[in-house]
Amino acid sequence: MRDGSDERAPAGGNTSTGPLLSQRSLIVAPHADDAERTQAILEGANLSAFICPDVDALAAEMERGVGTLITTDDALTPPMLDRVRHLLEDQGIWSDLPIVVLTRPLQDDISKAEELLALGNVTLIERPVRVATLVSSVRSSLRARERQYEQRDRLQAQALLAAIVESSDDAIVSKKLDGTILSWNSGAERLFGYTADEAVGQSIRLIIPEDRIDEEMMILDRLRRGERIEHYETVRRAKSGKLLDISLTVSPIRDSTNRVIAASKVARDISQRREVEKALRDADRRKDEFLATLAHELRNPLAPIRNSLHILRVTGPSEPALDRVRDILDRQVNHMVRLVDDLLEVSRITRGKIELRKEHIELAAVIGSAVETSKPLIETGGHELAISIPPQGVILDADPVRLAQVFSNLLNNAAKYSEPGGKIWLTAETTGNKVVVRVRDAGIGIAPEMLPRVFEMFAQIESSLDRAQGGLGIGLTLVRSLLHLHDGTVEARSEGLGKGSEFIVTLPVIPLERSFRTTPRSGEYAVPLAAQRVLIVDDNRDAADSLGMMLKMMGAVVHVEYDSYAALAALGKFKPNVALIDLSMDGMDGYEFARRIRGIADYKRMALIALSGWGQDDDRRRSRDAGFDFHLIKPPDVDALQALMASLSGGRAAGAPA
Repeated sequence: MRDGSDERAPAGGNTSTGPLLSQRSLIVAPHADDAERTQAILEGANLSAFICPDVDALAAEMERGVGTLITTDDALTPPMLDRVRHLLEDQGIWSDLPIVVLTRPLQDDISKAEELLALGNVTLIERPVRVATLVSSVRSSLRARERQYEQRDRLQAQALLAAIVESSDDAIVSKKLDGTILSWNSGAERLFGYTADEAVGQSIRLIIPEDRIDEEMMILDRLRRGERIEHYETVRRAKSGKLLDISLTVSPIRDSTNRVIAASKVARDISQRREVEKALRDADRRKDEFLATLAHELRNPLAPIRNSLHILRVTGPSEPALDRVRDILDRQVNHMVRLVDDLLEVSRITRGKIELRKEHIELAAVIGSAVETSKPLIETGGHELAISIPPQGVILDADPVRLAQVFSNLLNNAAKYSEPGGKIWLTAETTGNKVVVRVRDAGIGIAPEMLPRVFEMFAQIESSLDRAQGGLGIGLTLVRSLLHLHDGTVEARSEGLGKGSEFIVTLPVIPLERSFRTTPRSGEYAVPLAAQRVLIVDDNRDAADSLGMMLKMMGAVVHVEYDSYAALAALGKFKPNVALIDLSMDGMDGYEFARRIRGIADYKRMALIALSGWGQDDDRRRSRDAGFDFHLIKPPDVDALQALMASLSGGRAAGAPA
């Protein structure tokens, strides 16, 4: 700042937390270098600051929200002072706005000091200004502002609650045990439309639909036994004939001898709540339909990609660099397939019902896959990643994709919340029948009060929301849930803000002598398909052509059509014994195609395989009803498809036309 200010960074300058980051400081100064230097100091202390070149800009920015105003005494000339005063008076929430004024010494100008203090909630700082003093004053002003907002919100909530209580008037009715209405309050009049004169003395059946009479008999029986019925949801009929969704609380009324003689009923209209619930169910259904459609559409391009990768693996030259690229692409396509699968059943994630596909796998392979996934984010931040794992193999019984997701989430977290060029450590060591994996960084750390909450859904480190990069705060929740499914645990540690973080994962290991590999390598169980004549029908040309090329390489005789009608015409000439049919074709879809084939005597026993992006039970049932023998999800797993095709060589395909 001007006048020889101390520009040293204050101790602990990056320790602002929580609400301070949500409030902006507005800066007004007549000299641009003063304003820019003030902004730089505050942003260096992790405080948001915005420069307003004039009072009009100040007014516009105040409309968008302001935590404190920082200005100088030479900026507050009489015209400017009046404008600022009018701005503060314009809205009640601005009247107590904290203002920090950087002034020349005012010992000999008491009137100027009084004029400035008359603005309201003002802090005067004499120049030359120390950076630590400025930052401390602004922090204090922001905290005061946050308390103002909290007080305002509290008062608004209290006023809203008072209005709700004032307007609430439940329907309260009393009745004899034979159902005769004894009393009927104004709430009942408003709810049901009958006046007290019309209702009292009548049977409670006045408001009960015929199909609900048995419910009333059950309620009366329970009352006679002295039971209280709480929040019983049912339907009642208003005088207008309208059916109302009602929540009932019914209590027995006793005489001096403790004998139940009547009942008191409180009825609340829950029709609006039911409508909201229905709207939520409809929205949830539409969300599921959208996710299912999205997953289906994503599977279409994945199928030719997976097929093409298999073709490249079989026909391409075997060079270390190319093999590594193919392995990377293969792993990432498989990862995408799994993520697309989860789109169809995203509710399983929120309920912790993720199905694992476990196999015996080395920890090093899992960590390698996780590092590969996180590498772009680590490299973007210029971070240094140090990895140290046991030289001997550590075997886990785990889902490799899900466990890689655990460690990639932890690495991504470390990268997001570290300063550029930071260091990240990933270490592993075995202890007995456990392996302990630690992911540590030297980043911004975690406040002690946040440590118990970091694994909660949507929790984020509040002082670092600007680093969240669009995350929803579910990564660590998934880490904990996935590790729980693997009989593992995760713990978060940090010595505080600015002191880095460490996440400690513990997993059970399998002794080497008991380990075995359960998943075949690509092509390990390759079976020639020379006996197969395969018809492929799919209007996605890339998917059809790549699948055809792959099956030809396996030895099958293949004919590809992109249209159901053309495929039907080709049957007599090609005479297939197996057909792979896409279900979602334009014109004649796969279901109708299958039904027509089953109607041709020569092809009643031909093996029909459905290819679809839809794989729920209803989808499989529908394809089976149409005449399909098998239902494969796009993109089909190469080994699974090859095994299925090989099994058909001696199966039902034998009866198909030669």
